[in-house]
Amino acid sequence: MSAHDTSELRPLYGQFPTALRFSVRDQTRNRLAGLLLVLFVPVWYLLMDALASGEVLDFKLYATGDVLHVDGGHLTLISAGLNSVTMIAGFVVFDAVRKALAFDRRLVFAGYRQSMLIGAKTLAVGLVASAIALYTALAVLFFWRPSPGGWFAVLAGFAVIALTYGALGLLLGVLVKHDLEGFFLIIMGGLMDTFLQNPLGNPLANKPVLEWFPSFGPMQFAVGGSFGHIALWSHLALGLTWAAGFAAIGLVIFRIRTRNRTRTGA
Repeated sequence: MSAHDTSELRPLYGQFPTALRFSVRDQTRNRLAGLLLVLFVPVWYLLMDALASGEVLDFKLYATGDVLHVDGGHLTLISAGLNSVTMIAGFVVFDAVRKALAFDRRLVFAGYRQSMLIGAKTLAVGLVASAIALYTALAVLFFWRPSPGGWFAVLAGFAVIALTYGALGLLLGVLVKHDLEGFFLIIMGGLMDTFLQNPLGNPLANKPVLEWFPSFGPMQFAVGGSFGHIALWSHLALGLTWAAGFAAIGLVIFRIRTRNRTRTGA
């Protein structure tokens, strides 16, 4: 049996675990992102909590129409956590996908099925994004102790926004030509997206225009669960819709850019 024939048999039992291992390795070997997660997140929480602690802010829950009067420091911890997650998850996935794209093309030419690579990258983004969200939610407990249900709502909001910006990182990783473009879009997009949701110094807060931002659903779910004791599942699903949309577009572009044109033409 030729090497080519052997490579064609691998998808039946070995390609997905190997591709998943490579994808997770690529996304977890970024030392800068690791330092940002371990050091930046608690420092960012400390600064934001000091900035808004003790101030009472009004936050509107769109599902019920209620306006909650909440501690500004606690609310700002949620938006700061969302902001941290957007930057780190987006940065990790973008950097990994962009650097591995040429290698992924070679894998396809060597006989790897694109479906295996796509499935592995999707699962890897989910695993890494969940880990980032979990650490960021645990770090909140050093500054604020919500109820168990409230903390779960914060964790769920962080997980969904991590998936969303991880998917955006995947999309930018296969789309943009230079690192600077991707980093700028992720950082500036995440900053504007998350901090517009916070009424602290933002005249647009509690306005309907915020419904068109990716962090709207996760922020509503996290605040509703931690302050209003209500689970806004439809808003969490809205956040997942953003994640699915970014991922679908990114994976379609990934499939186009890694396809074996020689085999297709044959």
